[in-house]
Amino acid sequence: MIKVSDIHKSYGSLKVLKGINIDVRKGEIISIVGTSGAGKTTLLQIIGTLDKPASGSISINNTDVNSLSERKLANFRNKHIGFVFQFHHLLPEFTALENTVIPAYIAKIPQKEAIFRAKELLVFLGLEERLDHKPNELSGGEQQRVAVARALINNPSVILADEPSGNLDSKNSKELHELFFSLRDKYEQTFVIATHNEELAGMADRKLTIKDGVMI
Repeated sequence: MIKVSDIHKSYGSLKVLKGINIDVRKGEIISIVGTSGAGKTTLLQIIGTLDKPASGSISINNTDVNSLSERKLANFRNKHIGFVFQFHHLLPEFTALENTVIPAYIAKIPQKEAIFRAKELLVFLGLEERLDHKPNELSGGEQQRVAVARALINNPSVILADEPSGNLDSKNSKELHELFFSLRDKYEQTFVIATHNEELAGMADRKLTIKDGVMI
């Protein structure tokens, strides 16, 4: 479903990625590990079309994302790629339900359908009693689950998670890790996860390691 071919990326004279190749199948959970500065986040941002490679290509669902115009790329990203970050980036003035539906509204999904889907996801994630709570009324683990629901709302082809449990305690980290596998089982969701968490990395279908800009 995802094909990353010979990706190179530099910032000035610093070569961050030096010919990365990855194939990801639908419903697969891939972990990417490596020391800080190894290029994990850069690679995720490039796969997620938030950054562009110096050379190489990325295909998602048989679409060459490098060939899309900025407008088409933004639409593709909204509909096909979900993001979960270390910090949840929820909008403080909106409730859990309102935060979740925002990407659906951007995708012009009808309001009734978007709200139904958001409630379904939030209930599945154990947040049925928190729909009308704002972020400051939620625990760290609950906030991250809202961020996961938001990432899933448009039924994306892939969820890209960058250190998703990095800001959580061990209990909430374990629950989040188990949640990813539950989502794969229920929705056949695909995940590519950059992490320092060895437990999460070891649970994945495949663990890939970046060192000095290359996969080893």
